[in-house]
Amino acid sequence: MKNIVNTLQALLLSLALIANTSYAEVFSGYRLGSGDKISIKVFGEEELSSEFTLSDAGTLSFPFLGEINALDMTIGDLSKLLTTELSDGFLVNPSINIQVLNYREFYINGEVENPGAYPYQPGLTLQKAAALAGGYTERASSSKMYVIHDGEEQRQKMKNNHAVAPGDVITIDQSFF
Repeated sequence: MKNIVNTLQALLLSLALIANTSYAEVFSGYRLGSGDKISIKVFGEEELSSEFTLSDAGTLSFPFLGEINALDMTIGDLSKLLTTELSDGFLVNPSINIQVLNYREFYINGEVENPGAYPYQPGLTLQKAAALAGGYTERASSSKMYVIHDGEEQRQKMKNNHAVAPGDVITIDQSFF
């Protein structure tokens, strides 16, 4: 099994190099959204390197290029877009590095000690989110926990090990006993 995983990783790395992307970009499926703070560095071009917070519409104002829509893009998608746009009359073979500095917040309400908005952290689960909010109250239900994912309307039932994403709204209902 380990050999299959190593072979697949090597294949993905080869594809990444052919597509002119990095290995990390291939494995990063995180989608940018309103409120994310990112750092864009264009090597050798300090005036083009800066930090940006995505607007309510998921856009950023990039020097020379104007408004760039980054909503629902991965870091790799945005890097490719900026590389293409900057190569079109501005720079020869630009090298771009993009990092997420601060993820957008998630929200937790209901039967937790300190309901509110909290900064997302990679690897966050419901149990960890509740801990950030001061833990469950005595009246918290262990079976009536729900999430509405960012951009969706339907709430889904959760368990303590359920992954939390940026922009999620978590509700912990009250237990009857």
